[in-house]
Amino acid sequence: MESKVNYPYIYFLLESNTIFVFRIKTHNYLNASDLIDRSVWEVYELQYHAQFETFNHEESEAIEGWGFWLEQDKLSDIVEIINDCIQKHRSVDQRITTQAVHIVSSESAAGSVRVALEPPKHVIGFPDCFSIGPLWKLEKKRGQAFRNDWLFENMNDGQEDVYQNKFTNTLREIEDISNHVPIYIWYGNNADEQCGLRFFLYLLRDKSNEIFLINTTEHSKANCATSHLSSQQLAQLFMNIEEKKPLTIQDRLIFQSEWETLSQTNDVLRLWINNEIKGVPENYFDPLIIEKIGRLHNEQTTKDFIKTGIVIAELLPLIEELPSVFFLECRIRFLVYSGVLVLKGIPKSMRHYSVKLRE
Repeated sequence: MESKVNYPYIYFLLESNTIFVFRIKTHNYLNASDLIDRSVWEVYELQYHAQFETFNHEESEAIEGWGFWLEQDKLSDIVEIINDCIQKHRSVDQRITTQAVHIVSSESAAGSVRVALEPPKHVIGFPDCFSIGPLWKLEKKRGQAFRNDWLFENMNDGQEDVYQNKFTNTLREIEDISNHVPIYIWYGNNADEQCGLRFFLYLLRDKSNEIFLINTTEHSKANCATSHLSSQQLAQLFMNIEEKKPLTIQDRLIFQSEWETLSQTNDVLRLWINNEIKGVPENYFDPLIIEKIGRLHNEQTTKDFIKTGIVIAELLPLIEELPSVFFLECRIRFLVYSGVLVLKGIPKSMRHYSVKLRE
């Protein structure tokens, strides 16, 4: 696939003599779903492939009644090319220049923070769970691709087509923060948000902004993730830390160094143990899963299949630091594949299949 920019237009040579023309109408980063609408495209035909270098759509007539289908990988490449162009042509005024920027380790928590705080503010929710999956070289493209492949092969969360695009767009948002804007990072005492905290501070290492940390676990006196707190609780927390001092350069360097250590690891499951991020074996929760299914069998008149969603719902109160319901579902599938459990149904989601202990 060849492409060239005639801003605000981008030309894509997707077939030997067919050019798809996309017009950039926003300074917001796009997702693959934004490109499905036919109205954002025009299509032109070339007589010769070599004409692409000199092609200008204003000198040609668009084709009517066209259609096209793209593989997900190619669509993702197109989105990245468009977003690169958007970022390059953003003026200073179009970058993030609000009164404050807030970064949170989940999109659900970001939604609560948006409701909790008065404008003007900008809230960035990271679309990932850092307690599961590889963190190896995550600050680099190859590490992001490695993590994306692992998630695609293991997680049954329906996000495989949009994850990488959303991840990259969030990195762009962080990069676009103006240097004079104060930054608040919200996090709790759990592996997901503690890993996220270190990753964010590594990404911000070259920025001179004042950075403030808000530990929602310490301030709320509740041992839970930021996403579990209400907007009212978050608003009260923010009011209580108004006199808080920003991180020192030394503190920032410590967090950056800790991220650099994390990004050399190969663990795919992490927990917050004794105030430290600890890598634990991938099968850490398997004994608990097996025990819970055994107990559920004991409550049955005859040993029968149990919906996977029910098994996971029964596990949730037993796990103090839940990594992800999709990780638990992944481990249940592993126990099926390894012969510990028997499967009934199609394991395309936790709603679609049932399990029981093998006789």
